This record gives sequence, structure tokens and C-alpha cells, in this order.
Amino acid sequence: MSTSPQSFAPGAYKFTVKSADQAVALIREKLGPSARVLSVRTVEASGFKKFFTAPRLEVIAQIDPPASPASIAAVSAEPATPADDAASTDEPRSRLPRSRLPANPLGLTGLLRRSGITETALHRLQSGANWSELNTLPLHRALAETSRLLRTHVETRPARAPLSRAAFLGAPGVGRTTALCKWLATEVFRRARMGHVVSVEFDRPNPLGPLPVFSEALGVPLAHFPCETEAATPGGFVYFDLPGLSPRHPAANAPLGEFLDRERITERVLVLNAAYDRASLRDAYAAGRDLGATHLVFTHLDEVPQWGRLWDYLFDEELEPLFLATGPSLTGDCEEDVPGAIVRRTLPDDDETA
Repeated sequence: MSTSPQSFAPGAYKFTVKSADQAVALIREKLGPSARVLSVRTVEASGFKKFFTAPRLEVIAQIDPPASPASIAAVSAEPATPADDAASTDEPRSRLPRSRLPANPLGLTGLLRRSGITETALHRLQSGANWSELNTLPLHRALAETSRLLRTHVETRPARAPLSRAAFLGAPGVGRTTALCKWLATEVFRRARMGHVVSVEFDRPNPLGPLPVFSEALGVPLAHFPCETEAATPGGFVYFDLPGLSPRHPAANAPLGEFLDRERITERVLVLNAAYDRASLRDAYAAGRDLGATHLVFTHLDEVPQWGRLWDYLFDEELEPLFLATGPSLTGDCEEDVPGAIVRRTLPDDDETA
């Protein structure tokens, strides 16, 4: 099977790629900055393969004058399709004359949607005064500007002081205790800070998982409430491992809220499982907001193929994104540049488009 894309119209080429990043790199490096994106659509694998293979993007781009097919590197696992076959697909494509095509007809919006960005986030971008201008740019430049806009929306919030006395909140099974372990490792190894951890149970069990052994390995004392909840040393931290909250029964979370208020714990880290469906994620988020969450952690990112939907939560200025848990390790797989990491998984960053 040939892996080299073929031209099916004067100056036009079709490629099947794995991601928007790969499509942008191809257009920029092989077709040049004057390339025009004619269409973008998702291509699902057929038969049983669709259960094990991630969807690909089919991108049709056009340049003038036409480039030699031999000069374009192989980037597709499938050969390009001639124009007659491409015209037979269910999804319509633009057939406007080249002189009437803008520099980026629907390419930017299409790629943003296919990267997983929600309609809420897309609407926020489209309501900006410079949206029309973005759509006149070559695709790779438009995506770079979009990256900067998304990061700006997140990074303009007032900076908070570093965590020092915080409770980790989350529904059962989201990886709350693992997230706490990751943060402890960051504090001890990277920032050379020390402190202690308090485990709280109330009327419901709170499985500690690896926390006791891990705390001992780090040299961080683990106490069980009731105990001293103030920092034992100047500048030290105190972190609280609380029972799981209930996303669908707010009344059941009253003991959590009472404890947080009684102990004057104002820093409250909400831990969310990014692999949850939209409804479950929204319910857990709302429950955490009701408990006064101030920071946000997403776990199980290694199980999520598209990170674009996380932008909706990063736009909330009341919650500061703390880190992303990108794997199961207790001493790693911790990404603190949250907006930067999500940009890299959805759009090219500034360095890639410089």
C-alpha cells in the first residue's frame, strides 16, 4: 500500500493524519504558508478496527502553483484518494473556485471541533473581536493565535499564594489520594518543603490506599483526625485527605463543608477524573464548587484521547488549575503547566509555529 499522498486536483492534496498537530505540521513544512485548507473531516476505522483504532483526520489542502507529489513526505497510513472517490463521501466539501475561497474556509472551526473543544469554548473564541481576522490567516498561524487566546483566558486570573493548608476533595474513584501523593512528592522533592498530612473519616470510610507507606517513605508524618491541624513548623504544609464527596446528593456533603469551615481550611483542591462522561464530570464539578473549591486537579489524562473539553473548566476564574495527573506514578506524571499541556494536546504551541 502506497503511503505517499496523491494530487487529485490542480494543487490539491488529501492526507489522512492522526491529529490536528500533524496536519498543521504537514501544511506548514511541506505545502508552505500559502496553503489553503479546503476541508477537514473525521474518518472512522471500519469493522472491528473502530473499537481499537482512534479516529483520524482527513485533510484536503490546496497550493498554487501545484507541488510535486514526490516532494511531499509520507504522513498517512492510507493512500490518498482520487477526486472521483473523494466526491462520493457523505460529507460535503467546498467546491468554490479558488479565487473565491478565503485563506482558511472553515478549516479553523473544523479543526477546533475535532480536537474536542466544546461549543462553549468555541463560542467564547468566536465572540472575540479578532475572530474574523483569525480566519483570514493561514491555518497554522490561525491555530497559533488561537492557542495564545486560550492561554490568555486562563492565565489572566489573579495569582494565588502557594498551597500551604489545603484539603483534597473528590468523588470516590477519581484518584483523590493518588493526586495528593503526587503533590506531596512535588512539595518534598522539587520544593524541599516539609509538613504533615491529616486523614479524616467522619461517618464514612476513607480508604488510605498507598498514602501511609508513601508518606513514611517521604518522611511526611500522617495523622488521623482528631489531631493537630496546624502546621508543625514555620512555612510547613498541612494537607487533608477527606472522604469522597457525593456528586448527586449535595446534602450528603454537609459534614465535609462543616469540617472545612470549622477547621478554617480555605484552600480546597477539587480532584476530577477527566475520563468521566460529561454529565458525571459536571455533577462532580458542581458539588466541588458548592464546597468552596479553590483549585482544580484532573486525573486519568492518560485514558483521555481528547483534552479539548477541559477548557470549559479552566475558564472558571474562581478555580486555579493546580496540575494534571497524566499517569499512575506517585512520584511523576504530574503536569503543572495546565493550559500549556492542554494546548499541546489540542493545538500547536508558539514554539512549534515560530
